Amino acid sequence: MKTRIISGLIMLPLLIVMLLGDYVLFGACFVLSIIAVYEFFRGFHAMDVKPSYPIAVASAIGLYAIEFLHLGQKWYMLWLFLSVLACMLYLFRINERRLEDAMATLIGIVYIIFFMFHVTMVDRTGDTGILVWLVIFGAFGTDVFAYFCGVAFGKHKLCPNISPKKTIEGSIGGILGSVLVCGLFGLFFAKPWFVHCLILGVLCGVFSQFGDLTASIFKRKMGIKDYGNLIPGHGGILDRFDSVLFTGPLIYYYIVLVMH
Repeated sequence: MKTRIISGLIMLPLLIVMLLGDYVLFGACFVLSIIAVYEFFRGFHAMDVKPSYPIAVASAIGLYAIEFLHLGQKWYMLWLFLSVLACMLYLFRINERRLEDAMATLIGIVYIIFFMFHVTMVDRTGDTGILVWLVIFGAFGTDVFAYFCGVAFGKHKLCPNISPKKTIEGSIGGILGSVLVCGLFGLFFAKPWFVHCLILGVLCGVFSQFGDLTASIFKRKMGIKDYGNLIPGHGGILDRFDSVLFTGPLIYYYIVLVMH
């Protein structure tokens, strides 16, 4: 219980960041990305794979600089090209590095930095920017309800080879919990988009669990229990925000493709 309380206190600044939004959220996403990709690469070190953290940081700086300076969509394609190119050039010391090193670097850039970047992109979609709260509510709501429903009703294993403790009952409870939380948010704070909030609640409930299971697969392959120990009871930043990496892009593309 003490560990849970400490963890809760540590997560309180996140609510302040969400309330302030704009450049505060922008900066927070950048910092979280840098920490999370460091944790991710450290997991690869356990497999004797050596991705380049400097390349990942440089890529993150470039991505956020494009948005900060409002350079436009064409620059994002240049960013992607340069990021991939940097990973390929990383192999030029052919006697010191392996293909896995470059591939792990690129995966970290896309999976951690690029996916996390979508959170701040949601916040910058105009009036619908308020739906950035669903990124967090959908992910954490799913996690909380899945846990308690799994404890109370869980009997059938969901993916025993990936995460032995997760159950089908818990998964369904997580989806319903996400719908409830996102629906309540829409009802009280985003009434014009209430129906969309319900739909996103369902989608976040599913994609959030995909994010959690994906992170678990990486950890199993790496042979580690947690990505870090920064948050008591929850591991590292990546352990806590693995679901957000999937709900962020989901909500952003839903907004730009369906709502706009």
